[in-house]
Amino acid sequence: MPTVTITAPSPVRHSRPHWPVPTALILLSLIPVIAGASRLTELTGGAAITPQNARFFASPIPVVIHIVSVTIYSLLGAFQFLPSLRGRRRWHRVAGGILIPAGLLAALSGLWMSAFYPLPDGTTDVPIRLFFGSAMLVSIILGILAIQRRDFVQHGAWMTRAYAIGVAAGTQAFVILPWIVLAGPPNELTRALLMGAAWVINLAVAEYVIRRRARLSGRTSRPSRRPVRPQLL
Repeated sequence: MPTVTITAPSPVRHSRPHWPVPTALILLSLIPVIAGASRLTELTGGAAITPQNARFFASPIPVVIHIVSVTIYSLLGAFQFLPSLRGRRRWHRVAGGILIPAGLLAALSGLWMSAFYPLPDGTTDVPIRLFFGSAMLVSIILGILAIQRRDFVQHGAWMTRAYAIGVAAGTQAFVILPWIVLAGPPNELTRALLMGAAWVINLAVAEYVIRRRARLSGRTSRPSRRPVRPQLL
């Protein structure tokens, strides 16, 4: 009787929907985007000058740059978490060519505003803003250096961290609003700590995503060790 080798059937993999993550990121980004659009309307519509907005009227260019760059960075960046688009080299390259300058402008303008805008509510949160703004800037630079040496894994990791920092304004709303509802308006120190907590939450999620991505990548690239035994008919 002839021997016939029968290969083991490959397991059927059901593709998971990938849109929930970008959709959630877009919805999260809408909070600072809408707030930024309201600020731009205020600046261009001749709104009354108050102690809360006087610094923006006195020096509008940094805040306009920040709002526009953050809007582009947060909304376009959400689509980089869609595998079907991220796998397309042309899309990823074109989107990156927009996202990197937008991210750099968002980080630099945020640092400028934190350092030089007079804040009506105190300066307790300034060191926190400077720290995370610098972390975002450094993350983008490290991501650029990684792609220059063709280290795609580190490039994706650093860009993920930078994006997590960049969209933290939406998370801050979800952290601060419950505090206001439950305990009333926070004082200066509490507000600064809540803002910092939002950045920490985003970075913790980013690290989870980075490690999960590396784990799945290693699993798909590792050959199966289970031998397939030929069967005799």
